Amino acid sequence: MSGEVRRGFTIYELLAVFVVVVLLIGIFMPAIGRKGCSVNVVAQANLRSLNTGAANYAGDVDGRIFHFGWEKGQTYIGFERAGQINVPETNEESFAFQVQNILMRGTGRIKGESRIEVPKSINVSHRYSHLVLLDYLTDRQPEPIAASPTDKNLNEWQEHPLWYLGKDSDVPYGKGMPKEAGYDTDPMWLDHSVKQLWAFGSSYQVVPHAWVDDVDPQYTPSAESPHHLVMGESEKTVGKRNMTEVKYPSQKVFMYEEFDRFTSKKGIYAAYPDAMINMAFFDGSVRQMKVGDAHSAFDEGNPDGVWEQSYVPLDTFPHPLGGLGDRTKLDLRFRWTKGGLSGIDYD
Repeated sequence: MSGEVRRGFTIYELLAVFVVVVLLIGIFMPAIGRKGCSVNVVAQANLRSLNTGAANYAGDVDGRIFHFGWEKGQTYIGFERAGQINVPETNEESFAFQVQNILMRGTGRIKGESRIEVPKSINVSHRYSHLVLLDYLTDRQPEPIAASPTDKNLNEWQEHPLWYLGKDSDVPYGKGMPKEAGYDTDPMWLDHSVKQLWAFGSSYQVVPHAWVDDVDPQYTPSAESPHHLVMGESEKTVGKRNMTEVKYPSQKVFMYEEFDRFTSKKGIYAAYPDAMINMAFFDGSVRQMKVGDAHSAFDEGNPDGVWEQSYVPLDTFPHPLGGLGDRTKLDLRFRWTKGGLSGIDYD
């Protein structure tokens, strides 16, 4: 051993270390204190990717907002085998055939028990129009950017897309109709072709006016459940809306996270006024906004009124704040803005 003398920290060095620690705490405490901050960064990054993709899609497809493009009465050759001809009789049926085509190409599931079926029993525009955008962006399904990192269900369904084949599947209605009162009990959710779709869903919903006409809507909200729409008498084509129809892009919501999972682990539906929701606007920005600060929804049947609706959960989805069966009326706000794409959601 040499005669080197070991010394401890001086008071000045300790003070310097203390100052550095305090500064670091000051920098990181807001992020630590804000629940799920790092996870929220990923959730917003997903929305930005989808928003950028939507802008690129519009640039390549005559300025259009992404939506299904197959039409009734047209002839489409099925992906499963040459010579299989599909001639859909309605627009809804044509969109269902297009969903099958997109998912068959993205998964390779064209035969056998896991073959992608035509989901004719569901209005695919409502919950699955994002598949058109993902089909434009990538050649694989399911696509991870469609799932918020807080959406535990969808992340698990994406990881196990064939779960729906099990007798006691973990997808919605995979175990049959829930026995507890308060869930959406439409029998279409039990359809095999509907249950196959859950792995290809999205945590981020597209506002209906992105594909529904503003003045003469083909669809209006349903009084029974926010998961359904009522078909109107309009003869206008569904979709084919243009980005130029958005009058105030920085104030109009385009896509939004269906649940606030940052202020509650259980998830708060996006119509509750205190919910903090990640939203993508038509100007390309992504912001986390308080739902209650948005303008009220428009009631087509009562121009001076506000469209309100109870939140009825699907099987496995978060419950209403008051528990199953809670029929509290909620303002749907940016989902049904007065003026549609020409309206304003946030000042």
